[in-house]
Amino acid sequence: MSLNRVRAEQPAFEVAASAVLIGQAHLGAGALLAQGVVLRSRGGSAALGNHSAVLENGVLVGWPDRPVEIGQRTVFGHRATIVGARVGDLCEIGNGAILMPGSRLGDGCILGEGTLVPPGAIIPDDTVLVGRPPHVLRSATEADRARLAALRGGQVDLTRHPGTTVVAPPVAGAHMGRLYAYRDKSPRIAASAVLFDSAEVTGDVVIGEGSIIGAGVKIIGDSHGPVRIGARVQILENTVLHLLPDNELVVEDDVVIGPGAMIHGCHLGAGTVVEPAAIVCDSSRVGAGSVIRAGACVKQRARFDDRAVLDGFPAVQVGSLDAAPGRPAWAFDPEDLPTPLPLAP
Repeated sequence: MSLNRVRAEQPAFEVAASAVLIGQAHLGAGALLAQGVVLRSRGGSAALGNHSAVLENGVLVGWPDRPVEIGQRTVFGHRATIVGARVGDLCEIGNGAILMPGSRLGDGCILGEGTLVPPGAIIPDDTVLVGRPPHVLRSATEADRARLAALRGGQVDLTRHPGTTVVAPPVAGAHMGRLYAYRDKSPRIAASAVLFDSAEVTGDVVIGEGSIIGAGVKIIGDSHGPVRIGARVQILENTVLHLLPDNELVVEDDVVIGPGAMIHGCHLGAGTVVEPAAIVCDSSRVGAGSVIRAGACVKQRARFDDRAVLDGFPAVQVGSLDAAPGRPAWAFDPEDLPTPLPLAP
């Protein structure tokens, strides 16, 4: 994983046509947001340093209490999820890595693929880190540094270009996502729901009032069973919902599903929070007001009662809640969103 081409020194940043920027962010000289990347920043709380890159289908989310701040010449692999984290210069972050709010990585860190850095974790400079939960393999060696320099075309100097502040208000455009029929079934979207333009919804799908379907989300009802999404649900950036034939996928009211999650043919009870990059598998059922921790995997046919806290791979119940969880700080504040535009007939 890394940039597979030498990128010349350049004063401008690069944002792929299919990448999405929401809010205000500071992009350094030569910074790259690759295809399918979503960067969402509330209150100007995201900065990507000079010549750093977020590769395909990555997600970055920052807000004033937990900004995303990325140093120079750091590269994030495909489908990396960075939520309210700080990362130093010259880091290499593996495909599918997850960085949670308040975590901080020093300069020169290397994260293996799929590594989860938990909330508030402080990782020293030059640490090689892997796993869920993460463990330290060793400190980066001169051989590691030489390899990373080669992946960057030998360009490892830090530069003084000031970068550019970019503003892109959260807008759901005239198309309100892409809706596709499948056989004799077409999606049905409530008038007050908000779909970002790069969201795609296919087939036998119903989305309830006041729900938010984020940028890059794919909801695919192209099998024999239905997809039913309740009211005031948030399904956030680059999440995928799908199901097997003769199954159903039900997301009850007030559920929040974090960026980069995979939700497949299951039943999520009302008010449940699915943290970033979690996986929920077919025929599983999670009770109301539960929390599925970041990167956890709820296996097929698993059953959990209300207000369960689930973690692990596969997920087990690690605690119980006295009350339903509130809306996470990384979710959308509905007041930040535009009034939804009418759906095309």
